[in-house]
Amino acid sequence: MFQHFVNREGELALLEELYHSDKAEFIIIYGRRRVGKTELVLKFTATKPSIYFLSEERRDEENLIELKNKIGEYLKDEWISKLEVKTWAELFKYLAEKIDKRKLVLIIDEFPYLVKHNPGVPSAFQKAWDLYLKNTNVMLVIIGSSISMMEKLLGYKSPLYGRRTAQLEVKPLKFAQVAQFLPGYSAEDLIRVFSCAGGIPFYIGQFDAGKSFFHNLEYLFLKRGRFLYEEADFLLKQEFREPANYFSILKALSFGYSKYGEIISYTGLDKSIVSKYTDNLIKIGVVRKSYPLLSKKEKTRDIRYKIADNYYKFWFRFIYPNKTLIEENRGSEVLKRIEKEIDTYVSRTFEEVASEILPLKLEFTISKLGRWWHKGEEIDIAALNEETREIAFFECKWSSVGRRDAERIIADLKRKAALVKWRNQERKEYYGIIAKNIANKEELRSKGYLVYDLKDFG
Repeated sequence: MFQHFVNREGELALLEELYHSDKAEFIIIYGRRRVGKTELVLKFTATKPSIYFLSEERRDEENLIELKNKIGEYLKDEWISKLEVKTWAELFKYLAEKIDKRKLVLIIDEFPYLVKHNPGVPSAFQKAWDLYLKNTNVMLVIIGSSISMMEKLLGYKSPLYGRRTAQLEVKPLKFAQVAQFLPGYSAEDLIRVFSCAGGIPFYIGQFDAGKSFFHNLEYLFLKRGRFLYEEADFLLKQEFREPANYFSILKALSFGYSKYGEIISYTGLDKSIVSKYTDNLIKIGVVRKSYPLLSKKEKTRDIRYKIADNYYKFWFRFIYPNKTLIEENRGSEVLKRIEKEIDTYVSRTFEEVASEILPLKLEFTISKLGRWWHKGEEIDIAALNEETREIAFFECKWSSVGRRDAERIIADLKRKAALVKWRNQERKEYYGIIAKNIANKEELRSKGYLVYDLKDFG
């Protein structure tokens, strides 16, 4: 497997800037599991004085003793084992007295585990910071994967509110970085990988660049015990004690049932349950609400729900419904089903990739971009600039587009564009196609149309 550290230059630059400040720093880093938070911090501290502590699901006293031992190792203090430390504040007081002129990076990873076993930990850290650490040469870094809990720590009701000097959400990689993991893969296969692994570096890194996409798919997803077969089930069961209803909702979304009423009909759940559970899924970042471009979010009722992560989307579309076959070691049968349906599935991801690529291609700066829909009519991507009053409309096709197809698509796009109410009498309009392959690209471009296919994605 080809794995390395990819595209975190902005995050590293921020951490470096904070490290070289002339004061103590208290930084909160969060993001979904496997997104690369720990790797980011370890890369940053590779040549710096640092203590890394991974919190575990165990008694508070055990975590306290483990961190005390880590501090002892760093300070080369063999007597610390005899030191009686009963609280976090006492431990940090001891550390504060020992910190020298070099800035020390103290990393507390999986901080939510500490809070889970001792809800008083945020207050303890607040006390330790206020009394002992804020006037030392320390850079305290707290890392967490539970987005809902970490956002509570950032809220004004948290004891840590006002103490942090910076916060950083580590987000999944964009499609453009996937190629760095899989040299030699075609643009088509890279989009397929992105459609099932998302922008999670650890997942993408499981793929073997020397094997075909479908070989990787069967090996990683369709065999009992394989990491990507088990992962979604494991993560969601960690978040929710009774996951059955959540699984039903996510399955509905993965099959394209995105409207509130459609989810209720598909799952058979009461609307109050669907409302509550979708809200919970939104809080942990697994689901997001989608609105038509140019709508006022606070007024529109035309909301759609989407799985926010391509890995979860793929898992609920193809793995969850076929778990029985996979458990019976019949993954090859599931693979045949996926091969028949993969293009339909990837077409949704292709729109996401196209939206990422467009700002690099258009001649005008984009101030708003998204899907537009109204009363049964839809436009895959609309991009506009509010100042210059320019707007571009695109149809995305995960297929090859011939000359006649292109003419038909453009004509229909013009018809739908006329329904979009935005500066209709004064805007400058563009029309385009983004497809896997377009036969007559240059001819269409000579007519003023914006057309891109996979050859333009490099």
